[in-house]
Amino acid sequence: MGKTVEDQRKRAPSKRSLQTRARILDAAERIFAERGFDAATIRDIAAAAGVQAGLVHHHGGGKVALFHQTVARRAAELSRLRLEALEARRAAGPMGLRDVVTCFLAPYVARARDGGPQWLAYARLVAHVSADPRWRDLAAEWFDPTAGRFIDEVAALYPEAPRRTVAAGFVYSVAAMLAHVTSGWRVGALAGEDAGAVPVADLVAFCAAGIEAALTRRHDAGDVA
Repeated sequence: MGKTVEDQRKRAPSKRSLQTRARILDAAERIFAERGFDAATIRDIAAAAGVQAGLVHHHGGGKVALFHQTVARRAAELSRLRLEALEARRAAGPMGLRDVVTCFLAPYVARARDGGPQWLAYARLVAHVSADPRWRDLAAEWFDPTAGRFIDEVAALYPEAPRRTVAAGFVYSVAAMLAHVTSGWRVGALAGEDAGAVPVADLVAFCAAGIEAALTRRHDAGDVA
């Protein structure tokens, strides 16, 4: 028994090891976000983290495994925040479409605004995952279960609408959220002024109106896919 406890202590990562791993994942998050998976290299990630390439392999495995770890690291926290927001709103009374959309979008926007530059990098990382079918399994593991919960909530509000249309509205809303977080500077550029941060309420209004328009329109048999 004593030997088992001693062995577990030996296997437990040290504080220094945990700090090194966090630094590597931070660097990987930035490099993958800036360059995408294909253009990023272990050497570049090691340089950004200030470690030897061997340490990146030690803590993250190969590039694919490191990409998976980098995406997964914040996904659980984001899912928890969204589901907690949904349950809190449900406890307050009946929900409408805007309420459901707010519970999904607002937690990430808040993290991107207040959580520092790494959360902004994570938005670009998620955009890469969303746009590339080769990460289908990664998205299915870390994002789809929570997405499915929110799609169920919207589908319950519009029981006559095709689920495919609900899912499409959800995907479009995710794209709008990522643009809101990473491309807010374009609003000021196009407005010809320093517009500052766009309120999350504007994002919610845009997404909810688009989803509602799609779900309530008449679906013809001759619709082109």
